Amino acid sequence: MTKKDFYQVLGVSKSATPEEMKKAYRKLAMEHHPDKNQGNKKAEEKFKEISEAYETLSDEKKRATYDQFGHAGASGNPFGGGGGNPFGGGGFSGQQSGDFNDVFGDVFGDIFSGQGGRAGAGRGRQQRGGFNRPPVRGSDLRYTLNTTFEEAATGTEKTVSFMRQKGSKEESAKLSVSVPAGVKDGQRLKLAGEGDHPASGEAGDLYVIIALQNHLLFKREEFDVVLDLPVSYTDAILGTTIEIPTLFGKAEIKVPSGTHSGQTFRLKGKGFPKLGSTGAGDMLVRVLVDTPAQVNTRQKEILEELQRYKEETPLVKSYHDKLDTVLKARK
Repeated sequence: MTKKDFYQVLGVSKSATPEEMKKAYRKLAMEHHPDKNQGNKKAEEKFKEISEAYETLSDEKKRATYDQFGHAGASGNPFGGGGGNPFGGGGFSGQQSGDFNDVFGDVFGDIFSGQGGRAGAGRGRQQRGGFNRPPVRGSDLRYTLNTTFEEAATGTEKTVSFMRQKGSKEESAKLSVSVPAGVKDGQRLKLAGEGDHPASGEAGDLYVIIALQNHLLFKREEFDVVLDLPVSYTDAILGTTIEIPTLFGKAEIKVPSGTHSGQTFRLKGKGFPKLGSTGAGDMLVRVLVDTPAQVNTRQKEILEELQRYKEETPLVKSYHDKLDTVLKARK
């Protein structure tokens, strides 16, 4: 019986990337796995077929040999010889790719999981559907850890509580997590061996995902921290000194006379520590000149007196210069 092309078996093109092949294999394996199709010989044969195809194409050297010699090359003898069916007479080849084992374990985890999206690898008998299953690694787990700006800036110790599989039972676990100074939103902290642990096989890992909470005053830009600082229009005109908060305490900033809205002042080293490196980011203080919604009679008189001087401010002057250029170009 002529074997189907491995690429056709997985439903991918010959230029498919390893990630595309992994995705295709995982989908087909979940659909045709014997444990989900008890007594269905066609499903079992299909599962053997797609597993053989992926076991070959997920290995860079085997894929190159297959591309050159076809199924004869996949069997280990490009000039003819024994079969390469991992579930047939030849068994698995002695050197399976680590990628194949990882995906194979993931499929078992999803099939035997009773936890929705949380894989519970290794919760079945070692013999199912008439073939030997290799030892299964426990599932990796994920925990989202809310972290404040201040905690991310200084580093902290936090305790996480979660459920994980231990053998055939669920257990409640509580672990201490060291959050390093400078950690970013979405960053993963790996706790090796703290995931699901099947009765036979090694434990998975726990990944703690940092969720940086929004701050009332600060924003983060890489390792810099940004503060929008409202300043009254009179202080912007005359100049002033203002005490501001930082990630680590307080600081004073001098706002010189004539400061305009949007002008930014930099406080060196007052940002987030550079994780994995030395030094720290800066604090960027962005001035927002604030004008009153209404003024009293006396204030209005003073402002009208100032207006009579017709003194052009820098941004207004810059705008008028550009406007003159545009209008002249239209003539």
